[in-house]
Amino acid sequence: MTGAERREQVTAGIVARTGITEAMIEQLVHAFYAEVRKDPMIGPVFESRISNWAPHLAQMCAFWSSVALMTGRYHGTPMVKHMPLPIDAAHFDRWLELFEATAAELCPPAAAAHFIDRARRIASSLEMGVAGGQGVMLAVGERYRRSEAGAVQ
Repeated sequence: MTGAERREQVTAGIVARTGITEAMIEQLVHAFYAEVRKDPMIGPVFESRISNWAPHLAQMCAFWSSVALMTGRYHGTPMVKHMPLPIDAAHFDRWLELFEATAAELCPPAAAAHFIDRARRIASSLEMGVAGGQGVMLAVGERYRRSEAGAVQ
């Protein structure tokens, strides 16, 4: 079996278990980022860096296709993009809160659970990367918090 055939088999299994489709991913991504853009905490972080939302949304659809369905559509470096951002645990918590609410509202339970599981892993990984980029090594279960002066609490 080739790598492409294996990927198709894995994707088909996920689709069978969760019902996730590319159309569902697109609906979730667009609805989620509509909420993000309105959010007083994380909206400004995005708005200060994204001037043209159409390419960003397309990239996020490819990202979630790769994450949720293992399609391999996304080719990027999310850690590099997030490391310099002025964000910490509170921002990741808010991102997850919005994402989980959007997934629960729009997706069948099995699909929502699949998306949410992956979102939690992504948030944890990115938080660790952001902390590491600031020279902070987090212990298991430790959260990254910036103080007003930029130091970790």
